[in-house]
Amino acid sequence: MNLKYLLVVLFVGLVSCNTATKLSKEAQIEYIAKGKEITQKSFKLLSGNLMKQMKQGGPVQAIPFCNVKAIPLTDEIAKQEYVSIKRVSKRFRNEINKPSSIELGVIEDYKVALENGEMLSPVLLSQPTGKPQFYAPILINSKCLVCHGTVGVEVSKATDSLIKSLYPKDLATGYKVGDLRGIWSVQF
Repeated sequence: MNLKYLLVVLFVGLVSCNTATKLSKEAQIEYIAKGKEITQKSFKLLSGNLMKQMKQGGPVQAIPFCNVKAIPLTDEIAKQEYVSIKRVSKRFRNEINKPSSIELGVIEDYKVALENGEMLSPVLLSQPTGKPQFYAPILINSKCLVCHGTVGVEVSKATDSLIKSLYPKDLATGYKVGDLRGIWSVQF
């Protein structure tokens, strides 16, 4: 086992234990429920707008929309809910979605759990500041493959060229249905 990975898992485990000492079980359940509600609301807003763009003009219209509107849409919900919302991935498209070291540890834990056939459930950890942080997995579904699948298979060369023009450091292709795309990260 990679020593760096082991240290990240150990750190996440220690931070996880920290949550239990700071929040009651009832409070943890409430934060997890609220985190689920916020991420579902965010997903619904993003996917609804994205599907509308796909229907109107396919990837040529949807990709520039995502480039300009995805973060402002999640920021809109964050403002309504008085939280910070991020979608992060080890294989990010936009560099703003690069995970922190703690988020990377959560992603790695989910990846291992998925490889072991385990159910992926939301996680509540305590930040160094003591504030609760909610994490939930983002899995690839078939609709995602038009922009996140394999180039030359699900992702056309034209779509890939457009992605590369807007996101020169894109790492977010090559996924299959059911793959872990990344995580939601909600800071309360």
